[in-house]
Amino acid sequence: MHASNWTRAALASLCAALAGLAANVGAQAPYPSKPITYVVPFAPGGNTDTLARLLGKELAASLGQPVVVENKPGAGGNIGSDFVAKAAPDGYTILGGTISSHSINPSVYPKMPYDAVKSFEPIVMIGRSPLVLVVGAGTPYKTFADLVAAAKAKPGSISFATPGSGTSPHMAAELLKGIVGIDLTHVPYKGSGPAVGDVVAGHVPMMFDTLLVVGQQIKAGKLRPLLVAAPKRLAALPDVPTAAELGVKGFEVASWQAVFAPAGTPKPIVQKLNAEFAKAMKTPAIQERLAQLAVEPDGGSPESLAEYQKAEIAKWAKVVKEARIKVD
Repeated sequence: MHASNWTRAALASLCAALAGLAANVGAQAPYPSKPITYVVPFAPGGNTDTLARLLGKELAASLGQPVVVENKPGAGGNIGSDFVAKAAPDGYTILGGTISSHSINPSVYPKMPYDAVKSFEPIVMIGRSPLVLVVGAGTPYKTFADLVAAAKAKPGSISFATPGSGTSPHMAAELLKGIVGIDLTHVPYKGSGPAVGDVVAGHVPMMFDTLLVVGQQIKAGKLRPLLVAAPKRLAALPDVPTAAELGVKGFEVASWQAVFAPAGTPKPIVQKLNAEFAKAMKTPAIQERLAQLAVEPDGGSPESLAEYQKAEIAKWAKVVKEARIKVD
């Protein structure tokens, strides 16, 4: 081949390579360039679903792409969480993770389809809802001391309702039993609604749950709050003492809501989503709704969520082991 022919061939190859490179660069459109799927691993209507729809709407307006909420309930949040764990790590599939799916379930389910830490990239902590200990208005327990005294007088005679085995209200009661040294009998239900109904009706004397679940019944005088499992009193229940005020040290339980992405999601995308969620949570409409839902907002960094989650996993693993709790 003549030198001139070789030069022309080399230039042609170089031009083709540059054109291909330009095409690839052009193909990598800025994130996000298509709809984002926000998976809720629980049925519609609960806290996780409500928050996903509220925040998803804000994100869609800010990012310029639809945020589609998709409910994938089952197995205490495991089915939807596993779906996200196995999704492409490209920022287009995110998860509404909770205290159940990402801290309690690894200890109560013998076989987990995903690793609560290694299968995900933490994005942001949305907030926490401290649990409240309530008793039926018809019970003789006017104070927490009354309840403890009765439980110690007749071990196992007092039962507690929960939305189901392995839920945060169940864990709260088991933790309390260990700290205070009392024996209570667990009565699991299929959801908070039936549990609250039976406590109001007097069939079961006590339960733990969030203010969102028990608040209306407290206002109606049908449930009596005895303590809040939070470091400080709740604004909505200013007269109800914290566990620490009653001498129950180390008893803090909050049902928390967070957002996760599949492991391997690029850090710039994680950081962008974190910033967008934090911005959305600062809007007056979202702050007002969070207050209505009794959710104490967070909006911190991915790193702070990761640390909190690991501490929660260790905390509940200890409770589950001591109480010998298993969910099939």
